Amino acid sequence: MEVIRGNIYDYPKYYDVLFNSDWKAEYDFLTACFERHALRPVRRLFEPACGTGRLLAKFARAEYEASGNDLNPHAVEYCNARLVRHGFAPTAVVGDMSDFRLKRKVDAAFSTINSFRHLESEEKAQGHLACIARALAKGGIYLLGFHLTPARRSTCDRESWSARRGHLSVLSRMWSIRVDRRRRRERVGLAFDVYTPTRQFRLEDEFTFRTYTAGQFRGLLDRIPELEMVETYDFAYDEPIVVTAETEDVVFVLRKR
Repeated sequence: MEVIRGNIYDYPKYYDVLFNSDWKAEYDFLTACFERHALRPVRRLFEPACGTGRLLAKFARAEYEASGNDLNPHAVEYCNARLVRHGFAPTAVVGDMSDFRLKRKVDAAFSTINSFRHLESEEKAQGHLACIARALAKGGIYLLGFHLTPARRSTCDRESWSARRGHLSVLSRMWSIRVDRRRRRERVGLAFDVYTPTRQFRLEDEFTFRTYTAGQFRGLLDRIPELEMVETYDFAYDEPIVVTAETEDVVFVLRKR
């Protein structure tokens, strides 16, 4: 099989096939949280690191005002093309999730698939939360989902999943290469096996995530007094959970004071 090594985010079509396949569970969870945890009606939304905008078009169709930013211009172009194709304004922009300012405050924001961990320094992570706090209207919420590093060895250091769209099929594999708890870095490998009627090839990438224990994230959040943690869920999007030193998958519900 032909192997292409590069930035996986430069191939938004294949990324979108994988991560857009289970959009409804996430969409339903987010809208339920808007109702349950926001202290204001939610109509204006923002997604930092929005990627291909897999949810922005869904929210736009439900008459939310939805916008986002992402560092990757290929992803932003793909996102805006989809919005325009469905009759909406191209509301995604190329921008840094750790350094942005919105023209109008939003009622809710969301980032639920580990994008936050791409911010490799404490300064950038704190900058991101400060930008979110500034962007939210009072009583608005931010739903932030990512993997914590448990006190014990992780029970899941590799995962794979597949999705299909028409004649296009993509199989994804992600694995942890090395976790450095002292430097708070995790090297991760990612591969997409892409199958079309005329071609088969593999996209390979490697990147670094910042690691967080539950205590480390709480310490970071303490430096952003405008935001309070009001609830926590796991990736099953079911009932609230209690986060312990062993918890791995968490969606934090943060609310603007």
